[in-house]
Amino acid sequence: MKHLPNLLTLANLFCGCIAIAYILTAQPYTSVDHQGGMSYVHWTLNAEQMYLGSIFIGIAAICDMLDGMIARALNVFSPIGKDLDSLADIVSFGVAPSVIMFKLLWDAIMGETKGAFDVSMIGMAPAFLIACFAALRLAKFNITSDKQKNYFVGMPVPAVGIFVGSFPLILWYNPHGLSIYFQYKWALYIIIALLCWLMVSGVKFIKMIPSKWSIATMWPQLVVLIVGCIAVPFLSVAAIPLAFIVYVVLSLVYKQPETSTEN
Repeated sequence: MKHLPNLLTLANLFCGCIAIAYILTAQPYTSVDHQGGMSYVHWTLNAEQMYLGSIFIGIAAICDMLDGMIARALNVFSPIGKDLDSLADIVSFGVAPSVIMFKLLWDAIMGETKGAFDVSMIGMAPAFLIACFAALRLAKFNITSDKQKNYFVGMPVPAVGIFVGSFPLILWYNPHGLSIYFQYKWALYIIIALLCWLMVSGVKFIKMIPSKWSIATMWPQLVVLIVGCIAVPFLSVAAIPLAFIVYVVLSLVYKQPETSTEN
């Protein structure tokens, strides 16, 4: 049983690798049709590959959550497990989201360039800043984790992975026509810049697993979950980025306690 947390961490890494493989094979995957002043996104060859990539990022996130919970339940902690967790996270929630953004930028720039067969790497390279800043965020966490009892300093990398991982799902289901916004490269560049800044910022982000199970201390987590659940019937998979935005806003306004006990 003592090896179970590390096995789950490896499962996280395994799912992240599969996600990357699926996403890389998804080309081309969307096209835009302009009719009567309206723009429509159509799925084309290998569309399901991006969708499956998102699913495996989600499975990786579940494994990442479970390995920490089981490690605490069994009271099993080790430097190897801590470093292994960071290595898995950089792949599943750093590299995999970067590849998603790479594909989205490729598609957006191709849509702007009439008759193009491919686009310059320069336009798509900023996507991999997410992986770079995720690595920096995890390196900083590994040497300061003892000081981060009730909160994370800087956005946790798995949150970034789940947020970006929801984009192919939005493209697939296209709730309220939101998929069209992924056709604008500057919108994608702004998302990349914001995520990179949030990961290395000094903002204290809420831990979704609270240190004390009481309404007084865990109301921000409850708000995120309730908003996400209520939004599902109306926004479908777009409830994921909405919950992410609520999480960021609450982390910015919620005053974290100065002292706390270990999670």
